[in-house]
Amino acid sequence: MTAADEERAAEALAGAEALVIAAGAGMGVDSGLPDFRGPQGFWRAYPPYQKLGLSFEDLANPRWFSDDPELAWGFYGHRLALYRATTPHAGFGVLERLAGRTARGWFVFTSNVDGAFQRAGFDDKRICEVHGAIDVLQCTEARCTGLWSADDVAVDVDQATFRARPPLPTCPRCGKLARPNILMFGDWGWDSSRADQQSARLQDFLRDARGARTVVVECGAGTAIPSVRRFSERLMAGGATVLRINLREPDGASIGLSSGARDALVRLATRVDALR
Repeated sequence: MTAADEERAAEALAGAEALVIAAGAGMGVDSGLPDFRGPQGFWRAYPPYQKLGLSFEDLANPRWFSDDPELAWGFYGHRLALYRATTPHAGFGVLERLAGRTARGWFVFTSNVDGAFQRAGFDDKRICEVHGAIDVLQCTEARCTGLWSADDVAVDVDQATFRARPPLPTCPRCGKLARPNILMFGDWGWDSSRADQQSARLQDFLRDARGARTVVVECGAGTAIPSVRRFSERLMAGGATVLRINLREPDGASIGLSSGARDALVRLATRVDALR
């Protein structure tokens, strides 16, 4: 990353008519969330799972809600409490200010399930959470449909074992076990209705923004789970300028900055202000 790259990025942002914010897991690391990159990173955050030989991918599987509900809700209940207690970093505020300056509007596309953009003040109707959200619940019974908020849910998790203590969250309609409305690995039971509605609003925005100078600010989106990168690259193929902020994998975009999201965004805000 060079000063020239940052200047090019600032110029693109200063001239943007429409802004798309694309965020992966690295966006939350600067807020203090654990870096789950690789088994060792995951096990540093959750040592008991190392003893069981369970990786993030192993645990993020819907089968545990039937095979071992206390294990499943220990994992997701701890994450729910962690996300609620986490304050979004200063980079979110930078993006919100940049979005507010665009003539043709903005939208957020994220693979994160932590609700950080909503807590940072972004309009929920302009956010597409492609993998769902941890603060929305669904029933584990396939025939019982509908989603509801987890606002009133608090899971008691044993901090030594990361297992949940009963009672576990249940469906308000049928009383069966509830689960987060998150797309897990090997998940055929995910209710995608909420994400589908968000995606439809995103597509409406992109259609309305055709012909605008569109800039995509992609933050912390890696190649291991490439949902966000593929989305950004589709927009780049359609003419958008993609600014990729990624500490380890900044290549392949219009402009790449090898940096954490918070630091890069704060520096860019200073440069953009100087250009206006």
